[in-house]
Amino acid sequence: MTTPSPPSTAAAGQSAAWGGETFSLHDRVAIVTGGSRGLGAHVAQALAAAGAHVVIADIALERARQHAAALGEAGLRAVALPLDVGDEVQVQRLFDEVRERFGRVDAVINNAAIDVTAPIAELGTAQWERIVRTNLTGPFLMARHAAQAMDGGGHIVNIASTASKRTWPNAAAYHATKWGLLGLSHALHAELRPRGIKVSAVVAGGMRTPFLLERFPDIDRDTLQDPANVARAVLFVLTQPPETVIPEIMVLPMRESSWP
Repeated sequence: MTTPSPPSTAAAGQSAAWGGETFSLHDRVAIVTGGSRGLGAHVAQALAAAGAHVVIADIALERARQHAAALGEAGLRAVALPLDVGDEVQVQRLFDEVRERFGRVDAVINNAAIDVTAPIAELGTAQWERIVRTNLTGPFLMARHAAQAMDGGGHIVNIASTASKRTWPNAAAYHATKWGLLGLSHALHAELRPRGIKVSAVVAGGMRTPFLLERFPDIDRDTLQDPANVARAVLFVLTQPPETVIPEIMVLPMRESSWP
């Protein structure tokens, strides 16, 4: 497992800016699902460095605690809480605890996802249901409870994939859930915008994360991108001025093999 290096304390107080006025994440409360490693860990780090209180919500609680501790040692604010995103009781408990601790929820990043690489003839029903439960039902549950918790507005960011735009063999369940997540994201954008809640989909191309590297050890790492680059895109989406929302953004490595 590769854990991103915590930024310096000096960087922690700086809000991201790309010219012009941006929305500050200082003292905002952000939940990152699957935030203990890979892209989720980089997103948690980026948000904490921008001044947010970050809740690393992960089924791998000990790993989440280690990442939160590493961020804390760098002077950043992060806590780890247990979460199986497909279990509504756990989702409700998470939001209750976050609101009890911080009094608010400003952002939810739906990052947790799994995959099983197998032809459809070998993909078991239980495997299918587990992937759907994690990758699609989970973001639905998180979004529903987030919409209830974000009384004064907020932002939901769904981590999609080029698998939501194009298909390849032996990933039927993953494609089905990522296409569904992109559709859910746009539907929620239309539904929640009148309530002041922004919804964005970040379509990420291949990254150098355990999600790919552990399953495909022979993959050409040069065709993949640093997950920190995608985390910066998440930060960019979240720091748009209040009058602006980015419903969808795509972030690809220059040598992306899954997108023309």
